[in-house]
Amino acid sequence: MKYFAILFLLVFISCSPKPYKQAEKIQNAKMEEVTSSIVVNPAPLLLDTQGNPIPSSYIPTVNFGARKPFYVVIHHTAQDSLAQTIKTFTLEVTQVSAHYVIGRDGFLVQMLNDELRAWHAGAGKWGNITDMNSCSIGIELDNNGNEPFSDAQINTLLLLLAKLKKDYNIPTANFIGHGDIAPKRKADPSIFFPWETLAKNGFGLWYDLPDLPPPANFDEEAALKRIGYDTTDMAAAIIAFKRHFTKTDLFPILSTWDRCILFNLYKKY
Repeated sequence: MKYFAILFLLVFISCSPKPYKQAEKIQNAKMEEVTSSIVVNPAPLLLDTQGNPIPSSYIPTVNFGARKPFYVVIHHTAQDSLAQTIKTFTLEVTQVSAHYVIGRDGFLVQMLNDELRAWHAGAGKWGNITDMNSCSIGIELDNNGNEPFSDAQINTLLLLLAKLKKDYNIPTANFIGHGDIAPKRKADPSIFFPWETLAKNGFGLWYDLPDLPPPANFDEEAALKRIGYDTTDMAAAIIAFKRHFTKTDLFPILSTWDRCILFNLYKKY
């Protein structure tokens, strides 16, 4: 069945060259635009308080490289098929994209070079970072948000994450979910996502079996902030934390068990 699904997608793409040829043309034009803006490097014009220009010039350095992603943000597509998501990401009007999409059968599609900025994170915050699109790789999993993730899909994801971690030296703690960075807006990947499996393979941190309760003066908000959560809306932050780590319920209140797990993770971070 898996091979028929992959064959269908390949046939679908090969029989529908027009939209993807157009998408390729648009992407190439935008890449040329980005490149040309980098090549043209005039020195900035600065004026003093009297309006006089400050002397300046542009002298090129020979020591530089491409910007490298430092985070991976995982999503579920909330759509019905891989083909539907590909169509969404190849239409300019949608204004959304990701670097990779993984089908339910494990089929992997790359849609953008890792070192370019995809529009997958939107408004969100992790720690002090408020522009996650500029420092992360976005991975979309073909899943409607109300179903388990398939073994084939997770297996492909683990292989991809291993490559990205090695290629860009991404820290273990920096594999997170869309719902983690945008707790007031997003809930992906859903409660069905196997974060513990990822952590066992080196992608994201996980808690040890708590052996000590947190101290009486344990500051829950400070602990959530230390992990990375935006606590402007504490209820949303707690729900996001529980969706990722405890999966017991999604009430915006930390139980005794939740507090033990939070304290354990707080010490890791």
